Amino acid sequence: MSVDPVALRRFLDGGYAIVREYERAMLSQPEFAKPPAPPPTDRYREQVSERARILAATGGPSLLFPKEYGGLGQVGAAIASFETLAHSDLSLLVKCGVQFGLFGGAVHHLGTRKHHQAYLAKIASLELPGCFAMSETGHGSNVQRVETTATWDADTGEFVIETPTESAQKDYIGNAARDGRMAAVFCQLIVGGESRGVHAILVPIRDEDGSPAAGVEIFDCGEKLGLNGVDNGRLAFHGVRVDRDALLDRYAEVTEDGEYRSPIENENRRFFTMLGTLVQGRVSVGGAAISATKSALTIAIRHGARRRQFGPPDSEELPLLEFRAHQRRLLPALATTYALHFAQEHVVAELDRIFGSLGEGEEEAERDRRELETRAAGLKAIATWHATETIQVCREACGGAGYMSENRLGELKADTDVFTTFEGDNTILLQLVAKSLLTGYQDEFEELGAFATAGFVVSQAWETVVERSAGREVIQRLTDDLVPSRERDEDLLDRDYQLGLFRFREEHVLSGAARRLRRGLSADGADPFEVFNDCQDHVLVAARAHVHREILEDFCAAIERADDGDLRALLERLCDLYALSELERDRAWFQEHARISSTRAKMLTRAVNGLCAGLRPTAEDLVDAFGIPDELLAAPIALPGGEASGTSSADIGDELPNVREILERVGEEVLQ
Repeated sequence: MSVDPVALRRFLDGGYAIVREYERAMLSQPEFAKPPAPPPTDRYREQVSERARILAATGGPSLLFPKEYGGLGQVGAAIASFETLAHSDLSLLVKCGVQFGLFGGAVHHLGTRKHHQAYLAKIASLELPGCFAMSETGHGSNVQRVETTATWDADTGEFVIETPTESAQKDYIGNAARDGRMAAVFCQLIVGGESRGVHAILVPIRDEDGSPAAGVEIFDCGEKLGLNGVDNGRLAFHGVRVDRDALLDRYAEVTEDGEYRSPIENENRRFFTMLGTLVQGRVSVGGAAISATKSALTIAIRHGARRRQFGPPDSEELPLLEFRAHQRRLLPALATTYALHFAQEHVVAELDRIFGSLGEGEEEAERDRRELETRAAGLKAIATWHATETIQVCREACGGAGYMSENRLGELKADTDVFTTFEGDNTILLQLVAKSLLTGYQDEFEELGAFATAGFVVSQAWETVVERSAGREVIQRLTDDLVPSRERDEDLLDRDYQLGLFRFREEHVLSGAARRLRRGLSADGADPFEVFNDCQDHVLVAARAHVHREILEDFCAAIERADDGDLRALLERLCDLYALSELERDRAWFQEHARISSTRAKMLTRAVNGLCAGLRPTAEDLVDAFGIPDELLAAPIALPGGEASGTSSADIGDELPNVREILERVGEEVLQ
């Protein structure tokens, strides 16, 4: 099976190829070179800040902002830029993510024109470094219960920001310890003695000379497991006063005479609508995790193709990738990474459609936005868990060399570990996916807390899931319609067969979870919280099954877009390896539910082995197609003899280009 890595790279780069190419070229310049040894934390933070300013001048990080504020209004292009940056220093990535994605995104999506005019251009240029102050010491994922307050003072026409308890301190806040000058603070808004729920308010945290503003306490969180180029800090507010315009008022305002107004009357609906506009953060983190996984696999597969160990008696040693165990370690993970790439491509396209070209989603139905939020949450969880698992496998596959700092796998492990918990704890995110599956996006569900899900299942979700039939009949329908009979000798490489098994698993587990919730709630004195808590294991399995089905379908859709016959054939085999590896991983479940016999389970293993052997000759081409320049990979074990592998970016001259100007010159029609 032949592959043209250049053609494959162009296919992977998709509609944002020009953005990715220029980002690769810029990041390959000496200004972004990896130091020979990790610098001390203070110097590292300074270096990351310097590089963030260089990037800001190129226009890449702020592509999502409207044109009049230094961007292009291209959400998809901004995500592509961010994903490419993830092949470089991940501290720089997170620093930019905080500044442009979180802080800038909050001002952009939660503010109105007066905020855009006052701040967006300064945020885009890094003239105004900022923070996104949401998480609190005592309320990490439970944002709706944050304790920080913003109380309207009718006498002065100001909001008074207060941290009432130690647990209410804003914690782990990126950009806070060193550079931030302003924070978007999420707090309970109190007007006329009445709490109006969580809102975001812009609060200056430092004076012009860099010292903490009056009433603001700033603490340095210190060194972390990774990402030590990011200055995470802790914030506390004591009677800090800000004017009325500091409230980001897209969804609610306080008038000059102290009247609270909102176009969304329901507090819970308003809260979830507000959070929904910030979905690009989860999309970005998922994409960054996939990019980091690509870097790790490129290092490990190149090393495995060149490092020789053992072999037949009286023969030369063989490359590690010739051994089945080594193929098994790396190639299914590579196939899954390709699958996640195409699933991410789908999510980015939806994000751009809903929040980009169509004016931030006003013209789109609420259902579309919720579907995007659900898909982004599920993909972020699976992609970041995959990164954590795969980078560890790559480290082990490279032996002692993989443990050396210079080969970057330890750095990738440490820096991506937090991806599983920031921008949403993965387990919580999968519960959000399960919630949407169980309710069918019923409007009333937003009025319930995360653990009140079960109470709603009785009246709505149960009917949504199994209204077409009841009890055992639904399982029989799924068996008949979705999966060919286990008595038939179906080809494991038949795509419909694979899809049928993925769909059967999802619907079977989902309907089973609904039945389990229904039984629990039918008991006398049932507590919805306890019922849902007891079923968490089940709903999480349902969410995982749902996400993997979507990933497989996105891979299939990508194959349909491939015009070249050889390229299409290669993608078909990669898709087979992803699908069969996932089925093999969960084969006990399929056997337990009589969808795969013991004979078929053994066939799965043989098929995965055969696919790994068949893809081994193209393994290096498959990682070369990720297009990671040697300057960014910067791992000696991936560069034999210190020589470049041929994926180095071309010289772009003495002056770094401005991505915004390039895109305007070639025309925005190049962006899909």
